[in-house]
Amino acid sequence: MSTDTDRARLRRSAPARLAADRVPLGIAFMLGATLVIAVSQAASKWLVADYSVTEVLFFRAVGSLMICSLLILPRQGPAVFRTQRLGGHVGRNVAQAIAQCLILTALSLMPLAGVIAINFSAPLFAAVFAAMFLHEPIGRARGLALVVGFGGVLLVASPGADSFNEGAIFAIANAIMFGSITAAVRGLSATESTETLIMHQMVLHTALFGAACAILGFTWPADGTAWTVLLLNGGLNGIGQYLWTRALSLAPPAAVGPYYYFVLVWAMVLGFLVWGDVPTLALLAGSAIVVGSGLYLLWHERGRKPLPVEVE
Repeated sequence: MSTDTDRARLRRSAPARLAADRVPLGIAFMLGATLVIAVSQAASKWLVADYSVTEVLFFRAVGSLMICSLLILPRQGPAVFRTQRLGGHVGRNVAQAIAQCLILTALSLMPLAGVIAINFSAPLFAAVFAAMFLHEPIGRARGLALVVGFGGVLLVASPGADSFNEGAIFAIANAIMFGSITAAVRGLSATESTETLIMHQMVLHTALFGAACAILGFTWPADGTAWTVLLLNGGLNGIGQYLWTRALSLAPPAAVGPYYYFVLVWAMVLGFLVWGDVPTLALLAGSAIVVGSGLYLLWHERGRKPLPVEVE
C-alpha cells in the first residue's frame, strides 16, 4: 500500500512527467516553424526580383499583423498593447525594420541558404551586445563560440582575393544588427509579455513600411499571382512566429532550440528546387561551424534565461 510520502512524491513528479510529455509536441511545432519560415524567406527572395524591398516588407507586415491579431486578440483583447515602455518598443522595431531591409537585400544578391546560414550567427553577436548593454559577462565559452562561429560566417561568405561577396556584407550587417535587437528584446521581456512584444512589432512594422512605401514609391502587383504571393508571404511569417513561440512555450529551449536549424535544410532544398543553387563545400562547412557554435552556446547557457531570438 502506498504511504502518504509515496503519494506526495508522485504528485511532485507529475508536472515533470507532463513537461517531458510535451517535448515531442514542442519539437513538432518547431519543425513546422522552420518549414514555414524557410518558405516565407524563399517567397521574399522571389518577390524582391520584381518589387522593392520596402513593398515586400509592407505586405509581409500586413499579413503577419492579420495572422497574429487573429491568434492573440481574441484571448487578450486591447490590453495586450498596454506598456510603460513605448519608447523601447519603437526603438527596437525601427532597428528591426532596418535589419529586415538588410536581409532582403542580401536575399536579392546571394543564394537563400547562404543568407540563412549567416543569419544563424545572430545569437553569437547577441551575446556580445548582452555583455555591452546588459552587463552579462562573455566568458571563455561565449568568446570561443563567437570566434569559431564568425570563422564559419567567413567560409559561407566566400571572400574573394580582394573583397567579400556583396550580398554577404548585407547578410553579416543584418546578423550583427539582429544580435543587438535580440539583446534589446531580452531587456524588454523583463516587463513585457511575448504577445505584447509581437503585437507592437506587427503594428509598428506595418506603419513603418507603409510610410516607406508612401515616400519611396509603390508598384501595384501586376496580377492575382503576385497579390497572392505577397499576402501569403506575410501570413506565413505570422504563422512561423506563432509556431516558434508556441514551441518554446511547450518545451525548454534546450530541447527544441536545436531543431530551429532545420531552416537551413529547407533553405538548401528550396534553393535547389527553385533557383538551381547547389550547396558548395564552403557553404556546407561554414554552415556546420555556425550551427555547431550556436548549439554549443545553447548547451552552455541551458541554465540561463535564454536570449529571445525572434524570427524575421
